[in-house]
Amino acid sequence: MIGLIIIIPLLLSIPVAFTWQYFTKAGFKSNLAFIPFYNLHILLKIIRKPLWWWIFLIIPFINVFVLMLMLVELGKCFGSFKLTEHLAAVLVSFVYFPYLASKGGIVYHDPLTTERPKKGSVREWADAIIFAVVAATIIRTFLFEAYTIPTSSMEKSLLVGDFLFVSKISYGPKLPNTPIAFPFVHHTMPLSTTLKSYVEWIKLPFYRFPGFGNVNRYDAVVFNYPAGDTLSDKFQSNVSYYSLIKEYGRDRVWSDQRNFGKIISRPVDKRENYIKRCVGLPGDSIKIIDADLYVNGVKAMIPAGLQFKYLVKTDGNPLNQRVLDKMNITEGKRSGSNEFIFWIGQDIAAQMKSMPNVVGVTKMIEPAGERNPDVFPYSPDYIWNIDNFGSMWVPQAGKTVELTTKNLPLYQRIITAYEGNKLKVEGGKIFINGKLSTSYTFKMDYYWMMGDNRHNSADSRIWGFVPYDHIVGKAVFVWLSLDPNKSLFNGKIRFNKSMRVVK
Repeated sequence: MIGLIIIIPLLLSIPVAFTWQYFTKAGFKSNLAFIPFYNLHILLKIIRKPLWWWIFLIIPFINVFVLMLMLVELGKCFGSFKLTEHLAAVLVSFVYFPYLASKGGIVYHDPLTTERPKKGSVREWADAIIFAVVAATIIRTFLFEAYTIPTSSMEKSLLVGDFLFVSKISYGPKLPNTPIAFPFVHHTMPLSTTLKSYVEWIKLPFYRFPGFGNVNRYDAVVFNYPAGDTLSDKFQSNVSYYSLIKEYGRDRVWSDQRNFGKIISRPVDKRENYIKRCVGLPGDSIKIIDADLYVNGVKAMIPAGLQFKYLVKTDGNPLNQRVLDKMNITEGKRSGSNEFIFWIGQDIAAQMKSMPNVVGVTKMIEPAGERNPDVFPYSPDYIWNIDNFGSMWVPQAGKTVELTTKNLPLYQRIITAYEGNKLKVEGGKIFINGKLSTSYTFKMDYYWMMGDNRHNSADSRIWGFVPYDHIVGKAVFVWLSLDPNKSLFNGKIRFNKSMRVVK
């Protein structure tokens, strides 16, 4: 944090250096414009803003917006009042201010004593809208962003219909890979399912600004969907492109646009946002035994909302819906004349066992030794499923693993898709970027994410590791919770679940 307070104002001092001629016109020595930090102090004096504005200049990310305001105000002091001039002062200050000064005739007008031209109503509205868009974009990109929980993968920790704030400064905000985009939408334009909301004329490399901390074990984390780099524009992220390839073959998926749509790719920052709990940090060892998670050989913390799938058998008498509602059971279905499947927590399962018409409550677990082909890493050498998985090591930046054709499926996507190498296997030997390789050193940290609704969550057990450059932020606060199954005047707003801290 100390580094941010020093480095960011230092960077902000750079655009001010290009206004040195304006310092002279305002009655200050021109060389002051080249002194980092101090030139910002002088600029506040020129535009007649109180010196307590320095508070905003040392707050990360807010200071970028404040500098924009200061440059616009400087332009006004020298007669620049057009909207296009304000945009130029903000976007290309290093060109605009020297160009304006080269034309000559610039005169300083003290903002405290000079009457500025009145704006028309259209201009006032335009300024207000642009100000709001810029301010909201900066906040959304670098500070906080609002999200909605669309699926039940985190029930009962986070509910379908929860509206929450995600802190991007907790782990440090990312520089957008695609900075030119339509504001306030993610990857697709409003009223369209296929039209991109961004252009890729300018692509920026991954960079994360310093944040207040690192990802901690058991944090509720928002991240870009790792398997969302390629997808069908018909199914979007609702059906994984890679599952389509496994089921129908690459040739058909790519050629049959009628059934599969157009195959597209997305940069990291425009991939679907997922939220799961981080249960494995870089360097951790993950193992699941009969649905119980172990981290580094120790049984993991059990979140308060942890749920599994249970088979409930009755004596033939129906289950009372009011009782189910009182137990807050929201997911379930009939599987037979006297059998039901519910996704519930251990405590609710115990309550159901005591119901007079219930004769059995059994957790439905995929047995050890039974391979699920849809579970990572999709290799017949790994007889794993969602309830009996691992042991497996989570890759850590700078660490090296020995590579064999057997363990390659664990790390193949990391080596190719996430870290940009070319990989080939010939004659039982592994070649990376054309060189014979018996080991690999990881460039990035990786994380293992799992939903709290363990039997109804597509998570790392399905698509593997989450790279560091996919991490978006930490879920911190639910400000509103709406029940999608109820009407506005019949309990739509879950007041007891609104305004709560995410745990």
